[in-house]
Amino acid sequence: QVQLVESGGGLVQAGDSLRLSCASSGRTFSRLAMGWFRQAPGKEREFLAAIGWKGTTYYLDSVKDRFTISRDNSKNTVYLELSRLKPEDTAVYYCAADQTWTAPKSKTNYEYWGQGTQVTVSS
Repeated sequence: QVQLVESGGGLVQAGDSLRLSCASSGRTFSRLAMGWFRQAPGKEREFLAAIGWKGTTYYLDSVKDRFTISRDNSKNTVYLELSRLKPEDTAVYYCAADQTWTAPKSKTNYEYWGQGTQVTVSS
């Protein structure tokens, strides 16, 4: 089992930055593929970024110049840096983990999910 706890969300203004954190416990973190997704009201959960155990990263094209995923295996934590935030970035942000790297951009690839952290961007 893997437990994931996100933090770092909040209410910010357009143009601001945030750093989301996701702390993992349970299985060996360095062997987990980690992903970040978001879900806005009335919309599907959307892939944002993923990072493998060797540091390979994938991004949603529309956010890759503003969002950065990273991991610190010594702290069992994955981060998502959000910059130049826009009102349309308002959503609940989720981290996810899995032992496989088969389809890191797909939410079906991930067995474990956090509870989410709200990000609200005002205009």
